[in-house]
Amino acid sequence: MKRREFALGATAFALPGLLALPAHAQSGPGYVTLKERAPVESPAGQIEVIEFFSYGCSHCKNFEPMFSAWKKAAPKDVNVRLVHVGFQSSFEPLQRIYYALETMGPAALEKVHGKVFDALQTERKRVDKPEVLFPWIAEQGVDRAKFEEAYKSFGVASKLRRAVQLQEAYKVEGTPALGIAGKYYTDGSMAGGFDRMIQIANNLIAQERKR
Repeated sequence: MKRREFALGATAFALPGLLALPAHAQSGPGYVTLKERAPVESPAGQIEVIEFFSYGCSHCKNFEPMFSAWKKAAPKDVNVRLVHVGFQSSFEPLQRIYYALETMGPAALEKVHGKVFDALQTERKRVDKPEVLFPWIAEQGVDRAKFEEAYKSFGVASKLRRAVQLQEAYKVEGTPALGIAGKYYTDGSMAGGFDRMIQIANNLIAQERKR
């Protein structure tokens, strides 16, 4: 999904947006080095890798199994985080789904994360609408009351703001995209495919480890 294009593209329900001009100048084979370092949340000694994604992005849905497998096999000194992009206000309901699940803990997130892609894009459920989302969440075996509380919470609203700040710091142009160590950025278009994105991330992690 290109930056500020349709939130849901050709997958389910198009939300209008605008294309932006490219924000990066190529500085490596398939990736760029940021002019100003992006903030990182990982502790010292950890190399942070961020996947920027959207539940409404068909490419993110296709990338998810590959990235999930890579994440599970990542070395202990690699801290992997996901950030749901918010290119415009219409992305907010989908962002809230992810950050509410994250707030509830790893078990809820692991149980439902992949299913949100399927519900939205394959089953065409309007999970961006609370009246559809909340009953659906209960059907997935997640405590509806706790999810609703998290979904509407100040904490989740804060996570949305931080997500936007981070995507701007990395100058995210499309999804899925990867930010590495607060220094490097790549996406599917820039890298030339999902396999290449993972390879670039591995190479940059190894490079950072030597510093």
